[in-house]
Amino acid sequence: MSYWLLLTCSVFTFFILYAVQPLLALFAQYYQVSPATAGSLMTLTMAPLAIAPLLYGVILNRRNLYRVLQVVMVTLALTNALVPLTEQFWQLQALRLIQGLALPAALTAMTASIAIRYQGAEVSKKMSGYIGSTIAGGFLGRALAAGFAEYLSWQSFFWLNSLLLLALAACIRAHRAPIRQAHTPLRGNLSALLNTRILTLYASVFCMFFCFAALLNYLPFILRSTYAMTNTKNIGLVYSGYLLGALTTFVTPYLQKRCANIFSLLATVFLGYSATIALMFWHSLPVFLVAFTCFCASMFIIHATAAPLVNRLSSASASLTNGVYVSFYYSGGALGSFVPGLLYQAYGERAFLGCLLLVCLCGYLLIAVPQRLGTDKTCT
Repeated sequence: MSYWLLLTCSVFTFFILYAVQPLLALFAQYYQVSPATAGSLMTLTMAPLAIAPLLYGVILNRRNLYRVLQVVMVTLALTNALVPLTEQFWQLQALRLIQGLALPAALTAMTASIAIRYQGAEVSKKMSGYIGSTIAGGFLGRALAAGFAEYLSWQSFFWLNSLLLLALAACIRAHRAPIRQAHTPLRGNLSALLNTRILTLYASVFCMFFCFAALLNYLPFILRSTYAMTNTKNIGLVYSGYLLGALTTFVTPYLQKRCANIFSLLATVFLGYSATIALMFWHSLPVFLVAFTCFCASMFIIHATAAPLVNRLSSASASLTNGVYVSFYYSGGALGSFVPGLLYQAYGERAFLGCLLLVCLCGYLLIAVPQRLGTDKTCT
């Protein structure tokens, strides 16, 4: 399986995860449910992503990673094709839960295969490319779903994506280049991860994605209530700030090479991440759009730096190292997609943003601790 095919699979896999996000307000009206209940469509998908990678990281340790990816993509295609056929909201929730159980296997398989196939600085480069593909999938999934809902129908987008996933699954030739790892005892794997730097890095990633998932999940509701933006197409276009911010992924390797301490780079970006949330308290649409773009840029720099860094710091197997990373990442996403929504419903936008700012500052503190433990010699 070529690296470019893997990236293409990543793009369309992330369509599954994020296509419903700009449609949450539409689903709330269509199924007559509250914003927080509509937000559960993201929570139900991210909750398994928070737990399952721990199990999958162990299971995939001795499996053909490409074969796993192929089976998961077929599963996602079939469940996605059923989404437009749901008549009750609980049926839609059930399908999203199944997708949430399948997605961690795909994400862990993709990141683990990159960590196994490439070494040294090449891992950072290839991992940045992978993260770029997830960003492209996240943006295009949101934007195209919103566009289809505006000009055609939201149902047609889900059916189209299912066909594309099946076509890509058929292109994977798992038997030609099996990717397996040398078996490492579970106890040795776990002890390798019980390291202050690695654990605080995982925890900071939790905080990072908590804030990101929360803002992007309730962005359609904020745009409707605060800025009177009711057009689904325009809401989808706001996500272009996500894509502009994503361009920073390509300069992240340069920033990493220029830094004296990679944890200092992460801490600085976390402060910028916090500042963008603070700017959103100012109710001005132009300011919000600029802050949103910088918010996305900060998140992508942190993600593109932390993912390869944890692979360099860890001596555990690639599947477990990346499985735990995905677990912390989506644990933050699962809680962020629901808990701040309760604050938003009960106390409004300022309480919602205040929660995000507090969690973001916690992420900064978690990153600041390892700086006092010495310089990361892998960064020159």
